[in-house]
Amino acid sequence: MGMDFSTLRTLISRYCVGEENWVDSRTVYIGHKEPPPGAEAFIQQRFPDNRIVSSKYTFWNFIPKNMFEQFRRVANFYFLIIFLVQLIIDTPTSPVTSGLPLVFVITVTAIKQGYEDWLRHKADNAVNQCPVHVVQHGKVIRKQSCKLRVGDIVFVKENESFPCDLILLSSSRDDGTCYVTTASLDGESSHKTYYAVQDTKAYNSEKEVDTIHATIECEQPQPDLYKFVGRINIYMDNEPVARPLGSENLLLRGATLKNTEYIYATAIYTGMETKMALNYQCKSQKRSAVEKSMNAYLVVYLCILISKALINTVLKYAWQADPSRDEPWYNERTEAERQRHIVIRAFTDFLAFMVLFNYIIPVSMYVTVEMQKFLGSYFIMWDDEMLDEELGERAVVNTSDLNEELGQVEYVFTDKTGTLTENNMEFIECCVDGHVYVAQAICNGQVMPGAASMDMIDTSPGPEAREHEELFFRALCLCHTVQVKEEETVDGIKHGIHQGKSTSFYISSSPDEVALVEGMKRLGFTYLRLKDSHMEILNRDDEIERFELLQVLTFDSVRRRMSVIVRASTGEIYLFCKGADSSIFPRVISGKVDQVRARVEHNAVEGLRTLCVAYRPLSPSQYQEVCLKLSGAKLALQDRDKQLAEAYDLIEKDLILLGATAVEDRLQEKAADTIESLHKAGMKVWVLTGDKMETAAATCYASKLFHRNTQILELTTKRTEEQSLHDVLFDLSRTVLRQHGGWSRDISGLSGDYSDYGLIIDGATLSAVMKPVQGDSNSGNYKEIFLEICRNCSAVLCCRMAPLQKAQIVKLIKTSKEHPITLAVGDGANDVSMILEAHVGIGIMGKEGRQAVRNSDYAIPKFKHLKKMLLVHGHYYYIRISELVQYFFYKNVCFIFPQFLYQFFCGFSQQPLYDTAYLTLYNISFTSLPILLYSLVEQHINMDILKKDPSLYRDIAKNSLLRWPSFIYWTVLGVYDAVVMFFGAYFLFDNTTFTSNGQLMTTNTQMMFGNWTFGTLVFTVLVFTVTFKLALDTHYWTWINHFVIWGSLIFFVVFSLLWGGIIWPFLNYQRMYYVFMQMLSSGPAWLSIVLLITASLLPDVLKKVTCRALWPTTTERIQNADKLYRGQLSEFTPLDRRQSSGDRRNMPHPTRPLPLFLFILPAILLSSSLWRWRLRCGPAQLDFVRSSSSRSLSMDRFTRHL
Repeated sequence: MGMDFSTLRTLISRYCVGEENWVDSRTVYIGHKEPPPGAEAFIQQRFPDNRIVSSKYTFWNFIPKNMFEQFRRVANFYFLIIFLVQLIIDTPTSPVTSGLPLVFVITVTAIKQGYEDWLRHKADNAVNQCPVHVVQHGKVIRKQSCKLRVGDIVFVKENESFPCDLILLSSSRDDGTCYVTTASLDGESSHKTYYAVQDTKAYNSEKEVDTIHATIECEQPQPDLYKFVGRINIYMDNEPVARPLGSENLLLRGATLKNTEYIYATAIYTGMETKMALNYQCKSQKRSAVEKSMNAYLVVYLCILISKALINTVLKYAWQADPSRDEPWYNERTEAERQRHIVIRAFTDFLAFMVLFNYIIPVSMYVTVEMQKFLGSYFIMWDDEMLDEELGERAVVNTSDLNEELGQVEYVFTDKTGTLTENNMEFIECCVDGHVYVAQAICNGQVMPGAASMDMIDTSPGPEAREHEELFFRALCLCHTVQVKEEETVDGIKHGIHQGKSTSFYISSSPDEVALVEGMKRLGFTYLRLKDSHMEILNRDDEIERFELLQVLTFDSVRRRMSVIVRASTGEIYLFCKGADSSIFPRVISGKVDQVRARVEHNAVEGLRTLCVAYRPLSPSQYQEVCLKLSGAKLALQDRDKQLAEAYDLIEKDLILLGATAVEDRLQEKAADTIESLHKAGMKVWVLTGDKMETAAATCYASKLFHRNTQILELTTKRTEEQSLHDVLFDLSRTVLRQHGGWSRDISGLSGDYSDYGLIIDGATLSAVMKPVQGDSNSGNYKEIFLEICRNCSAVLCCRMAPLQKAQIVKLIKTSKEHPITLAVGDGANDVSMILEAHVGIGIMGKEGRQAVRNSDYAIPKFKHLKKMLLVHGHYYYIRISELVQYFFYKNVCFIFPQFLYQFFCGFSQQPLYDTAYLTLYNISFTSLPILLYSLVEQHINMDILKKDPSLYRDIAKNSLLRWPSFIYWTVLGVYDAVVMFFGAYFLFDNTTFTSNGQLMTTNTQMMFGNWTFGTLVFTVLVFTVTFKLALDTHYWTWINHFVIWGSLIFFVVFSLLWGGIIWPFLNYQRMYYVFMQMLSSGPAWLSIVLLITASLLPDVLKKVTCRALWPTTTERIQNADKLYRGQLSEFTPLDRRQSSGDRRNMPHPTRPLPLFLFILPAILLSSSLWRWRLRCGPAQLDFVRSSSSRSLSMDRFTRHL
């Protein structure tokens, strides 16, 4: 029960020698068995169960947690305060007018989030209740996945997924290996090889596995999928034997067992501690430029609201300075009101005015914008032109909040391999001691047509060098991690490659390795298999050679090379190494370096990917020394990667150069056309790659990033060795700025022409630029100089870049003083950092896994789809949401400004102009659906034209539609419309009286038309005006537009008839009874409605017609031309002749836009007839609006006081 003294002494000594960092590790007891006495202290740690929780809410915390999250939004919190103020103090409007829209917005959002979380709960339960097989007491039992514990021994069959993170103990294969696909984790469908612990791989039954007595010490959970550090202590005769554990022993949750009958493994990380769960972490929230503009506009309107309330409060007390106005006979104050301090009364009145005018802040705009973004994202996913039939993949939207940002991109940062290129490697040639060998058309294991025979440019060297040549071929057949996939024939017999090569093929996580092994196969050396730690190859003489695989020094992006140590059947030990020329040449001590280097440089200029191959013979003593270094590094729990890197550095030295290889990575289809279109759209395109400069530059020329007349500027290590970095930077700056006459160049690249310069910079020089030497008085600000050079270059190529440097480049441009919108696109894990850093991140569904796709905002199958994503979808989304935002503010100004003007005619008594139902439903029902539909389907220009004329993208750049001049215009237009509606109705009421038959009314009957009739008339004109304004702005008419726009107006009329035509029993008042019907029964009312709508719309119509005729924009010229050709302008554009039929089939058939004269001509006729009618009737003298509003006010207050 207790801890013996030896164990306590071990723990004390461990702490005293400085191993206090062991707190960062965990100890797992396999099968929950205690270690032998005296070996280790049995301290059973508490680990979480295997339950996966991806949901945010539970049944009990949903309401409080969701409410807290929603009211963290400023707009929701503001309306909550307004609602509470209406409940607390005597306000002119009912709390329902603010409460109902707020409840609607909160409820819709809560239902949406609750439904999404319910789906997550459902998915979690399906995973957590999945049955798993566990070995207990020598038997396999079934239990639910959520009940799995750390230390359990799990039995997994072929094609089953791993329920948690496991350490492989044994498998059905004799060599203790198993094959796994990790497509659900990183998208790689290739089979990866994992290895069992050497001392346990022989345990192949439940009873044998149950006898394993061991403990595992490993690091605490961390999210890196490709890193694991641990060791296993196996107790044999009570003596522990330590073995290293690495990522090659760790089976990750979500991966699937393939080509292996079964495995036994022990649970190491469970539940939310698995690497898959740790990668669920949320990305940082990105905000679009439109959202920032919305927030700025809200601040302005909030200031306007406060100003209105303050002005009315001051004017009210100025009006009430006269005692007769302070307490009229119909509105005497109570004794409590008289004794209340004037400051308190003024503050209460200020709050009441705030409540009265609060509708100028559009609460429903947030839910409309959210619905527009959510529903609009489906148009990207449904786009048939962005479907890749080869992959069977469509575009994916991971973040709909950034749809409009796709139309504002100024800088595009793209990876090269797998993004611009296909990552589909084709073996071109190899060079051995200066002799070149070509095997034609070997592409990822497929022998292309017309390549039936081996083609060798140079004949084989003399007999004395044949051994060297074959050693090179053997090196490429052995130095790799390729697996052989053997398919069964019809007879059920598996055939190897040497028996039937059509039944087998190579698979690897690296396409380069497959191309090289296939190339060697064409040159006479065939890799067969890895069996029992022996690699088998078939040489030119059809003889099988066996090499024992002793060690594998895996590839990493820092070393940029990999090595294997093998023992030949003759007993000789070799280290074969292949890698980038920059990592191999410095470690070579002999070989024909000059000849190989020349060939490597020649191939790099041709755009080929090159690798160098070298070897080193090892004596038995040297091999033993190597084993000691590697075993010591592999057993380390702390800084294992660092120790391994040091060991690799000591081992991979004194190499003998054998030769080099060249493979080609072809450009993706239409990659050059896409880059050219992005350039024409005004975007700067930067290529960030880890490849060498010559290879990357050749790709840039092929993709039209650089042109033949582009003047290349180099900022590379080679040049900085000849000159100081300071001198090089200033030379380049003088070169690019000479013709501009200074440093005043606009950086956007979206206005005007720029010099055709291209800049090439490498990673080492970039590090020097980012971190200049301290204390160098001549260094200056290198970052600013570098930025100024880049701004004046049409394209930039950054080569030899580490993943972190890619993110640094993006951040450097993103945070510059102009704050341009950046987009990063890549396909691999090394691109994730820049994808997360950019304003918009796009992942390519390539062959380097799905890490980029999982971490991106959008994912597309191929680089060519970026063209339509930006030039069409981005353009449309920005146009639509810009109109939505401006329109919402406009219609709310039209809505609330008459209420402000009305206070001047009712003694600042806070009397509402509109009925409560109209106040509540204006933004919810009467005007919300038309603008929502507009923001989903509007196409101001045909999408074919947008693709063929990329320069149209420049018209919306720099957030041009949401700048302050545009915002002020919409606001002024709203104020003008409000003034026309209010004073037009006021003067018509003031000077004429009418009945249902149009005759003059008597003084007594005139009182039937009070303030509610006046407010209803203004509201009717308001609803029709803002709806017609949207109709005039609509260019793409479909039956859906007609149904929604005219249907919303019909709904308003029907609702008003029902609301005022029925005595509703649940209402305490019936002030709207018969008001709407009596108003419509008068002919002059109809005329006034038409006249005021026309007068409101006329200035905007005249402005549009005048500007379109005299100063048309590029977009307006295209629209006019498209009308001239009746929608067929795209057939006449010179950029492209192809039609986009898929989109036209999927979209509703458009009709012609509404002619403006349909509005203008009736308005002129009605205006003249109304004027003649007014001259016959003569002016009326009673100011009935003022008197009727006062009486209505007194009745309302009288009712509330009762």
